Amino acid sequence: MMDIDLKNENAQSFSEKLNIADKKELSAIIQNFFVEAPREKQDTLMNFANELREKYYERKVYFRALLEFSNYCKNDCYYCGLQRSNRKVNRYRLSAEEILACCKEGYSLGFRTFVLQSGEDSYYTDALLCRLVAQIKESYPDCAVTLSVGERSYSSYQQLYAAGADRYLLRHETADEVHYRKLHPSELSLQKRQECLYNLKEIGFQVGAGFMVDSPFQTYETLAADLIFLRELQPHMIGIGPFIPHADTRFAGYYKPTSHRTLVMLSLVRSMLPKVLLPATTALGSVDEKGREKGLRVGANVVMPNLSPVAHRLDYSLYDNKVSMGWEAAEYLPDLSRHLKTIGFIPDFSRGDYVDLQKKDETL
Repeated sequence: MMDIDLKNENAQSFSEKLNIADKKELSAIIQNFFVEAPREKQDTLMNFANELREKYYERKVYFRALLEFSNYCKNDCYYCGLQRSNRKVNRYRLSAEEILACCKEGYSLGFRTFVLQSGEDSYYTDALLCRLVAQIKESYPDCAVTLSVGERSYSSYQQLYAAGADRYLLRHETADEVHYRKLHPSELSLQKRQECLYNLKEIGFQVGAGFMVDSPFQTYETLAADLIFLRELQPHMIGIGPFIPHADTRFAGYYKPTSHRTLVMLSLVRSMLPKVLLPATTALGSVDEKGREKGLRVGANVVMPNLSPVAHRLDYSLYDNKVSMGWEAAEYLPDLSRHLKTIGFIPDFSRGDYVDLQKKDETL
């Protein structure tokens, strides 16, 4: 069994251990930091994560403008407030004109990445999305466009990439087949989700995967499976946030979420994959008023303020009590930037690409 005493480790040696650990060893490491490790040991883990983040990104924090443009979804994922069977949702779709107006506002605020996110809404065809992406790239050629619109065909992904989309976010949610089945209806499959991620990477996208922490039926072993899958996929971005129950799903009242375990997983992922872009997520900020700051202190280096029209922010209710105002709102970016400086971070208003791609651009 792998020794998980950090006293004789440094950041690099611990990273190397995480990259060769098997599922049983990773499970033991996760359990130790979740329930057994004293404060001093947890601090050491988080210091390792920070050291590795700073090795590749210094103390820079990148900004993404999150634009949630449709809450229609054809899927019925058991945990999601936007599931198609939830008739209490106030459904909306933004027009291309509304989306472009949001991008204009975001650009003027200083954002250089737009994240277009929706449920799996067939209204937005390949042709419509491609036109939209092309318009954004034409208007703001110095910006990156990230899409998060779910599972699509290889051809669809190719068209979106050709239209100018730079990145694609598609959380795998869990890399354990049995666990996946307990969270999703039978028409969805882990195999298809993982296939989409590999397809996106093959096409040329900067790819983001990710998972929930403390989701129903999750175990140390399923979290270990997540780490092994991420190790194999080698994504450019990883989104990790606490599971937050939604009142209109079967998991209503499941538990009261906290930030601790998510912070541990952020530290472990940063340590294992030190070059990855790692957001301090909205969900983390929703369960802990200091969640975003804590996330940045344990290895995260991306924040995603909400650029969606204020009238619809509460309608994009993936989970209960989602924060969308204050520093989670795009219009407060100047205040957020100033605050990050006061706690020792460097606000970076570039596109904020994956570090190896930044270096590639510098040599062109």
